[in-house]
Amino acid sequence: MRGTTVLPGEGNSGLPGEEGMPTHRLEVPMPNALPFAIGTFDTIGPMSRASFPHRHTFHEIVHVTGGTGGHVVDLARFALSPPNLCFIAPGQVHHWENVRGLQGHVILFTDDFLLDHPADRPALRVLGRRSWLELPDDAADRTARLVADLDGEYRTGADGFQSVLRALLHVLVVRSARLPAQHPAATGAEPRSRPGSVAAEFVSLLATPEGPLHSVHACARHLGVSVSYLGEAVKASTGRTPGELIRQARVHEAKRLLLRTELSVRQIGVRVGFGDPAYFCRFFRRETGASPGDFRRGDGDIHHDHRLESIARARPLA
Repeated sequence: MRGTTVLPGEGNSGLPGEEGMPTHRLEVPMPNALPFAIGTFDTIGPMSRASFPHRHTFHEIVHVTGGTGGHVVDLARFALSPPNLCFIAPGQVHHWENVRGLQGHVILFTDDFLLDHPADRPALRVLGRRSWLELPDDAADRTARLVADLDGEYRTGADGFQSVLRALLHVLVVRSARLPAQHPAATGAEPRSRPGSVAAEFVSLLATPEGPLHSVHACARHLGVSVSYLGEAVKASTGRTPGELIRQARVHEAKRLLLRTELSVRQIGVRVGFGDPAYFCRFFRRETGASPGDFRRGDGDIHHDHRLESIARARPLA
């Protein structure tokens, strides 16, 4: 597997001062790679503490156990007061300010990693809006153990480690959602703009367990905006078009149904909006590199020898 952090769009190097907002993409070609990585700030690389605003197409969870400085997410600045836990959803803009001695772990994963727990997707969006959590003593101890277990499972790669990683991540998400919502260290927060709210509603719509609406027009009608307005709002907030995000949501739901149900390929195609099974198969192969049948038979499983830690060493991922 070859995975990198790349920047979509022409002429965008991802460096501060370049035209456009740097967007970091965790490129994990399926079906042969695990869309998950965990490491320290040092092992993930210097981009894990980038000081210029950027966004991701993947989820990032940051567990800060030491250091000083600040972390800016969207329009709010949070002062480090370790231990802290930070959730950054795809499309959110963030950067670090004047950090010194930053310690802890960074967890990176795509929506594809949430196949066992699809309800974690909207939960992570909610946590992304809260973003910065201060951990009381009991929660700090539980979180530290969970993160250590995630790191150990990932590095060891024993039999069944993928399912253990998914289960541990699910526990981390659920327990984090229970924590108090206050973040008194935040400064400079402003109300979300109308385009930002529309983009957030659109992303939440795609994350519903019942499955997404299957066209940009349908989503725009549901949200009560024009297609052009939806496109501009989503592109400005996430760096991706509504069509791209709809295709991603349809592929994610198809993968979940292929791996976790006994529905036929035809039935799954209908569930994700394709009346023609041949067209569904062509769409799935184009988006994933595998046919639905191959993905279901086991080629969709994740193989340990293709983990992302080597990528993290070779090129920064955050």
